[in-house]
Amino acid sequence: MSAPDLTVKIGSMTMKNPVITASGVFGYGEEFFGLADYGELGALVLKTVTREPRAGNPPASRTAETPAGMVNAIGLENVGIEAFLSDKLPVALGYGTNVVASIAGDTPEDFAHCADRLDSSEVAAIEINISCPNVKKGGMAFGVDAEASAEVVAAVRGATKKPIIAKLTPNVTDVAAVAVACAGAGAEAISLTNTFSAMVIDVPTRRPVLAAGTGGLSGPAIRPAAVYRVYQVARAVRVPVIGMGGIWNGNDALEFILAGASAVAVGTVLYADPAAGSRVVAGIRTYMEQQGAKRIGELVGAVRIGE
Repeated sequence: MSAPDLTVKIGSMTMKNPVITASGVFGYGEEFFGLADYGELGALVLKTVTREPRAGNPPASRTAETPAGMVNAIGLENVGIEAFLSDKLPVALGYGTNVVASIAGDTPEDFAHCADRLDSSEVAAIEINISCPNVKKGGMAFGVDAEASAEVVAAVRGATKKPIIAKLTPNVTDVAAVAVACAGAGAEAISLTNTFSAMVIDVPTRRPVLAAGTGGLSGPAIRPAAVYRVYQVARAVRVPVIGMGGIWNGNDALEFILAGASAVAVGTVLYADPAAGSRVVAGIRTYMEQQGAKRIGELVGAVRIGE
């Protein structure tokens, strides 16, 4: 019996398997050198970059561990698009697999500028982090408004021919509506979920643990909620969905795939087990062999409801 086919396509990007890294956690790639063979993964999504460098929030209080997860408020610290292209991207390309750049901005024009600079680079695709504030609308995140999200995607679509992945926030009333708007504006894939809004308070001092006051919750604690949102979005759009949120092993990843995800991202788990991505790939492959599935697409959206 031949080995199952784990290949996944997102626009012009072909991935050897459906497992990628989540932006932010993997940094620029250099932070994880020597810890595992990340070239085995379908793609590496790097730390979000902006038009100009950003210092982010105070380093001393950016993260807080919680039961089954962590809360972070990094503040989009990054080197800026020019230093990313000259210093960071060449290092990440050395892993020998697809590299996806993640971009953010204060305005659609900022996103378009970054996409334009990336268009002639060797990145395989561009992720749009639309969970950041829209300065033209008083600091409201682009991703909480379908129209604003579509405006960003359209701006990026006009600046590049690379495949576009719209990364959505779960902190909305109707995430499917935002996904539909992004797909309609030209996104080749939808990625979700980003972190859930959260807060940790130090009881003795009665002050927030994080310098920013609030942050984003990730890890196994959010997985069931993330799986449900992937299920909602996958039934609303015709483009591939990338699922993430607390994936720790192959079984966790398969929940997202059965809910409708064509690919999955590992994030917080990499802090505990840098080789988790390879374990997830192996777990998916083993399940396919046990089920007699020849192609990963046979499992996408195969959850049984009401039977």
